Amino acid sequence: MKPVCPFVKAARPDDTTSKKSGENSVKHQAEPESKAKKDSNDSASVSPKCPFGYDSQTFKIGPLSCMICQALLFESSKCVPCSHAFCKACISRFKDCPLCGADIEKIEPDANLQGTVDRFIEGHARIKRSINSDKGEAAEESKQVIYEDVSLERGSFLVQQAMRAFRAQNIESAKSRLSLCAEDIRGQLEKMGNTSELCSQLGAVLGMLGDCCRAKGDASSAVAYFEESVEFLSKLPKDDLEITHTLSVSLNKIGDLKYYDGDLQAARSYYFRSLNVRRDVIKCKSDVPSQVLDVAVSLAKVADVDRNLGNENSATDGFQEAIDMLESLTLKSEASGLEQRRLSVLEFLRSQLADKQEQAETTV
Repeated sequence: MKPVCPFVKAARPDDTTSKKSGENSVKHQAEPESKAKKDSNDSASVSPKCPFGYDSQTFKIGPLSCMICQALLFESSKCVPCSHAFCKACISRFKDCPLCGADIEKIEPDANLQGTVDRFIEGHARIKRSINSDKGEAAEESKQVIYEDVSLERGSFLVQQAMRAFRAQNIESAKSRLSLCAEDIRGQLEKMGNTSELCSQLGAVLGMLGDCCRAKGDASSAVAYFEESVEFLSKLPKDDLEITHTLSVSLNKIGDLKYYDGDLQAARSYYFRSLNVRRDVIKCKSDVPSQVLDVAVSLAKVADVDRNLGNENSATDGFQEAIDMLESLTLKSEASGLEQRRLSVLEFLRSQLADKQEQAETTV
């Protein structure tokens, strides 16, 4: 699962030292202040920090977090006899408690703690409440204090927790958070219609759910999520590089699953659709090296399927076109990561052509 959060309005706690996060912080603080000045005769606005540390400026391993995956607890379980709590999937890998080192005699579910976590998630970033004034009912009506959202936007918060769990291989936890996020976005779509922002967010979240299913070996569910992701992303303008990249990646992932399932024709169809998306991008963004690399990768995927289908001439043409693109690609010295990827793809492509030549010589 690619760690890219589709909810661009809120910064991740992991990036609190970045300039962008600082700018978002200033903007977030400035909006309530300006609103308070504008409506000083009607209301005052307060923006408190989350008491557990889950806010846009800081993050800590709070009482509702698992120390192992560093995400909110999922299927909370406590060790016996020490009673330290972790996610069930996380602690099941240990024989000794990671916190105190005590031998784990058994693991028991902690329903009360999990209930608290679930209630916290349900209310997180939704709290807007008024505070009664001591000056009487009239004063309350004229100057009502309203608490703004306590933390990150809800979608960003849920995706962040899912990404933490996924990196720690707690897949069910990640699926649970992403499913809540998708449910929230679907609710907004019903109210607001298919806006570009909501379709982009849902497409990205569905792709992440597909990654979770693929990690669990559930290919059919993964394909269903990826196809739904493609459906939403296809509704969006193709001038956004992040959207087109996510769309093409989802198409390739479906192709990969079809390929390993032995359905080569279906695999080629999805690979070719991804290739067309990427070709359209470089028509306008030919100066972006990463996009050229993406096209070369798609050419290699289509050519590989063609070879397996017995279409040798098409396969050779595809491999050669990709090689020509990568050999003519010039990268800046600071793009070392892209250069390594370019060389890796080139090595694969050349090996494919070399294999064909060896087979031809053997046949002769």
